[in-house]
Amino acid sequence: MSAGSSAVPSRRSPLWVRLTWPGVMLIGLPLASVLVAAMVPAGAVWWHIWQTSLPELLGDTAMLAVLVALMAGSAGAITAWLVTAFHFPGRNILQWALLLPLAMPAYVNGYAWVWLMDVAGPVQSGLRSAMGWSYGGYWFPEIRSLPGAALVMAMVLYPYVYLLCRAAFLAQSTCLVEVSRTLGYSPARTFLHVALPLARPALAAGVALVTMEVLADFGTVQHFGLRTFTTGIYEAWFAMADRGAASQLATALLLCVGLLLALEHASRGGRRFHPMTTRQSPVRPIVLHPAKAGLALLACSLPLLLGFVIPAGTMLRLAIEAGDPLSPDRFLSYLLNSLTLAAITAAIAVVLACWLAWAVRMHPSRPGRFANRAVALGYAIPGSVIAVGTLVPFGLLDNALDAWLRANLGVSSGLLLSGTVAALIFAYLVRFLGVALAAVESGLARLKPSLQAAARSLGAGPGGAVWRVELPLSRGALMTAAILVFVDTMKELPATLIVRPFDFDTLAVRVYNLAADERLSEASTSALLILLVGLLPVAVLARAMHRQD
Repeated sequence: MSAGSSAVPSRRSPLWVRLTWPGVMLIGLPLASVLVAAMVPAGAVWWHIWQTSLPELLGDTAMLAVLVALMAGSAGAITAWLVTAFHFPGRNILQWALLLPLAMPAYVNGYAWVWLMDVAGPVQSGLRSAMGWSYGGYWFPEIRSLPGAALVMAMVLYPYVYLLCRAAFLAQSTCLVEVSRTLGYSPARTFLHVALPLARPALAAGVALVTMEVLADFGTVQHFGLRTFTTGIYEAWFAMADRGAASQLATALLLCVGLLLALEHASRGGRRFHPMTTRQSPVRPIVLHPAKAGLALLACSLPLLLGFVIPAGTMLRLAIEAGDPLSPDRFLSYLLNSLTLAAITAAIAVVLACWLAWAVRMHPSRPGRFANRAVALGYAIPGSVIAVGTLVPFGLLDNALDAWLRANLGVSSGLLLSGTVAALIFAYLVRFLGVALAAVESGLARLKPSLQAAARSLGAGPGGAVWRVELPLSRGALMTAAILVFVDTMKELPATLIVRPFDFDTLAVRVYNLAADERLSEASTSALLILLVGLLPVAVLARAMHRQD
């Protein structure tokens, strides 16, 4: 029999696989609605923004993104190289502790540092008391500034770069370091001319993630008094009541994200960054002399102190001294709202991610892979853009249904979709489904394709093989996906502010509202709860890094 005659005849994909495309189109509805709404002729609000605020929005957004990318990229790459290439006191603890700022929302870090460093804060008050200074008679760096916002954001976002660069450094061969030392390179030159160029894809991907988080931020920039695209979208929607202008700003921000992704892809240029040897023994850490070991310890401890230890300690102190004044029943309602939204979103996201991932695994096709990549782009879209894209079509549908009911039945349906919990969960799914899909796909990639064939040979059907074999083996990836979506939902602020129902607040909204009124002591309780929940994925990542080591 010829080799070609043994091929299995192609069969039409089952219905559950073909239904993935309508699901993908539904997830892409907010993006499409924003683009369509932006085509409406510009009104007076848009021209006012164009003539007065747009240069400021562009300038602040660009400068903030560049500064945070430089700070976070430098901190992440340097700390990753130090804990990988050298032995010094505290190294074993810092390897996982450097991940802790991932649990700190950027806006909470900003609130803590403003409280500490502002004119009425404990730092300046202590200096005036100790030195006998009077207000206005001395110079002190202004924390509520663009550089101040960039610093507090970079110190909670550098772990994205740290994670990817450390994995890249661990995968590099020790031969490269040995050759560079033989040629007379110092450890610093080895890092700059050998290790870092080989880790360029990881560095570029980490910096791209950091920049997208900066573009999506709302709470931090609003508290620091900066004008970015995210704050402009919020003001156009609520303060100026112009959905068209908000959609046009959202489209401009979306173009910035698309340009960023294109630049990141083009920067790789098809090049490959791997050692030309089969000897893949990992880099052997070098024991540092006491003076250099102290410098390495300081360099690794500084981002951890600025991004987690000091702000977390500040919030804990404020919570003990004051805390949220609400009655337990009222405060627990905010906690319950946050936990309910996060749990429902995580559960639905994991189910949808399993559906999409197994559809491509069992019936691979180029359109299927393209659909999954399109879903993953949701994480690159700021929450404010997704919020606008969710409310526009939902509002049109509500208005059309209400008009039809009034004309034919004489009754009003009100708002059935927009401004509801269902709309909010949908916005969360569009934003974070890509996170769950990436975790599930990474778990499936570790399963041998022969497992499916072995289960089928023992009499199990396709569904039985997935349910009884592959799904149990993927439970770690599913748990990781659920935890990541759960925590991201707890921290999400701009989408929650715009889409949430009337008089429906979460812990993130509670923190924002109190901080906006300069009541940071009262906001500390909700901030601490969000922080404690955020430590879950950090523990998962630390455990995975320990297994990798």
